[in-house]
Amino acid sequence: MEINWNDFEKVEMRIGTILSAKDFQKAHKPAYILEIDFGKEFGIKRSSAQITNRYTKEALIGKQIVAVVNFPKKQIANFMSECLVLGSVGPNNDIVLLNPDLKVENGLRIG
Repeated sequence: MEINWNDFEKVEMRIGTILSAKDFQKAHKPAYILEIDFGKEFGIKRSSAQITNRYTKEALIGKQIVAVVNFPKKQIANFMSECLVLGSVGPNNDIVLLNPDLKVENGLRIG
C-alpha cells in the first residue's frame, strides 16, 4: 500500500533512551516493560517490547532507540503501552531495534 507525504508526516518517530527494562510477567509472549526518555517535549513513556530473544534487560539500559510516540495508548494485558518501539522483525519474531549509530538528543524527530 502506498502512502503520501502527508500521511508520513503524521507519524512522530522520535529518539529515546531506555531508562529501565523489567520482565512483563503477564504478557502472552516473553516481553519487557521499558521506560524511555524522549526529552523535554515528550517526557518519559512506557512500552511493552517482545525483544527478549536478542536483548538482556541490562544491555537495554542507556540504549537509544526509535519509537512512534503519537499512537493512542494500547492496553496489553494489565499494562498501557504509550509508544511503539521500532525494530526489524526476522524469523521467529527475532527483533533488532532501530537506533542511531551516534548518541543524539532525546526527542529528535526521524524524518
